[in-house]
Amino acid sequence: MLRVVKFLFLLPIGVALVVFGVANRSAVTVLLEPFSPAGEAFSLSVPLYVVFFAALALGVVLGSLATWFSQGRYRKAGREARREIERLASENSRLKTALPATASALLSR
Repeated sequence: MLRVVKFLFLLPIGVALVVFGVANRSAVTVLLEPFSPAGEAFSLSVPLYVVFFAALALGVVLGSLATWFSQGRYRKAGREARREIERLASENSRLKTALPATASALLSR
């Protein structure tokens, strides 16, 4: 159900992005150094949709990195819990193998 809702939400957004790209093919000048008095030193002439999609991709990458860094403490807690589980499981199996010898020694008294 959630997949259908997500698809129905993302489909119009995808269509709008394609329509935007098709409609904005004219070239724009992007100044990479806006404080230069010449203004033409670091400029680039590209279609507007390239600027838009590049900004969108940069936003996705930066957002993903921010999310990854903010969730670091949860990944660390998961690793520590996994190590503790493995340690307790090995201790449990060690005690299970030692149990028959201990039990027979207690019963023989």
